[in-house]
Parts: sequence; C-alpha cells; structure tokens
Amino acid sequence: MRLSPWRLGLRVALACLALLFVQGQPLAQARNDIPTGTLGAVGSDTLAGLMLRWGEQLTHHYPGVRLQLQASGSASAPPALTAGTTRLGPMSRRMTGEEREAFMARHGYPPLEVEVARDALAVVVHRHHPLEVLPLEALDAIFSRTRRCGAEHAIDRWEQLGLDFPTRRIELHGRNLASGSYGLFRQRALCGGQYRHRLNEHPGSAAVVAAVTESLDAIGYAGLNHLTPGVKALGLVDAEGALHTPDTESVQRGDYPLGRSLYLYLNLPPGEVLPAPERAILDLVLSPQGQETVASLGFVALPEATLSRQRHDLGLAP
Repeated sequence: MRLSPWRLGLRVALACLALLFVQGQPLAQARNDIPTGTLGAVGSDTLAGLMLRWGEQLTHHYPGVRLQLQASGSASAPPALTAGTTRLGPMSRRMTGEEREAFMARHGYPPLEVEVARDALAVVVHRHHPLEVLPLEALDAIFSRTRRCGAEHAIDRWEQLGLDFPTRRIELHGRNLASGSYGLFRQRALCGGQYRHRLNEHPGSAAVVAAVTESLDAIGYAGLNHLTPGVKALGLVDAEGALHTPDTESVQRGDYPLGRSLYLYLNLPPGEVLPAPERAILDLVLSPQGQETVASLGFVALPEATLSRQRHDLGLAP
C-alpha cells in the first residue's frame, strides 16, 4: 500500500524522534562526564603556587572548569571542608585528630586524603653567614623557650655556637599559627615545645626568606620552593651525628628531619564516585605532567609506587 506524503512524513519524523531518544541517553551521559564549574580551594599558603599552576593546566584541558583559591593557611582547610564552604582543602600537614573528629561528627565519615607532593622546611641564614651546619639540639635551643630536645642552655647569640661573629642577638623568623609549617617545625625541631615569644611570625615562607635576606643576625625556616640566592640552607646534624641536607633525594627517601608530605583533602562519601571536576584535578595532579609541575616549582615529586597506589585507590586509569 502506497503511503500518502503526509503519512510518510509522519513516519520519518517518528523514526527520527526514536533515534534521538535512543541516542540521547548516552550523549547526555557523556556531557555530564565533562568537568564544568568552579572548584573552590581553601588552605595552605605553601601549596598556593602549585594549586594555581594546576588550576591553569586544568582549565587548559577543560575550559569549563575554574579553580578559585583562598590561601589562608593549612588550619583554615578543615573547618571549611567541615562546613561545606570549599570542595578542596590543600594542607602542608596531615589533619589532626581533632580536625578529623570534627569533620566526622558533621558528615559521619572521614575526609578523603590524597598525598600530592613532598616538601621540606629548610633552616636558612643570610647568604654571607659563616654557619654551615647546626645540631638539631642547638636549633631547639635557638627557637624554643622550653628546650625539650635536650639543650642545657638557651642560645641567644651567635658566639655561643663558637663563631667569630658580632655579639648581637639572634633574630628569629618563622611562620604564624595558621600555617602547617609552624606546627611541623614545632613538633620536629622543638620536640613539641613552645616557641620563644620574640619569634617574628610571618604569613608566608616568602616573607621569612625576605627578612633573613636583609639581616646577618637572622635565622628562619621556610619551604624549599621559596629559597632564593639571598639565603643559605643549613645542614642539620641529628643526635647520632649524621648530617642531613634538604635535597631532593633525602626528602623523597624521608631521611631529612624536617621533610613532609603535602595533601589535598576532599569530602567524598564512602562508595560514591568522584564528581567530574574533582576527578579531573586529581587525575592531573597524580599524572606525569602534574608531578613535573611539582618539581618545576621547587617541590619534590612523589615516588612512582605512591602515584600508582593512589591512582588505583581513586579509580583513575593507570
């Protein structure tokens, strides 16, 4: 039977609608898998430059994604994640037990922790300072008022270290309380003791380095990626007499006393897959390109075994 032009047109239209219905579901699914939106990040000043560079690379691959960063210190990441006001929490230290408990009390599960790079705090003096190495016990005697690492006396002047140096008082420079560096140095270099009241606290490592660059009397600590030709990093001698220098190999091996891991924390309920934007940035961060960026900015890239394990745990392609 020959169909009228009207009926033939109706059948063609219905066939097209059916085809769109069948094909539309996977097409929509594919569109949903394309990362879009703003990724808010609140946390570490140490990680600020690295996060911004990763954000630029992410936007290059996925123009619909933007990273918005507030680098107010590692201590600001846990409460922001707990309150749900940020999606990413970059930290230059691990969350404390209290911070984890607060998150779990709100959400009922722990935050997702991802190691993204390694770093170290270097103890720095002016580039023309005669000091080259410093015992860890003496470091505590210089920076702390409690001397829990074993020193009998406080060290206030350079001449107390046997240096032929002007008898001016040592200037102390470090980070502020919001910084993960402040806490790490306190635990590792001061054996959990208390800083001297005359410590000059700075909001970032760059400010510490700038202050030490300007004074022969100064000593401070800063992240490796902030060092400049204006300062000299000291070797540290442990209780057994072994010398440790803040170089890439010792930091990656974990030998350097002030070495540390850098982290990204996320809110991911157990059993759920990563949202597309979070998945995209973690895929980048844990890729060869992402780790090349780590090294190019003065941090230490993760060992291959650590990268592979984390990619597997996150369900990312090998």
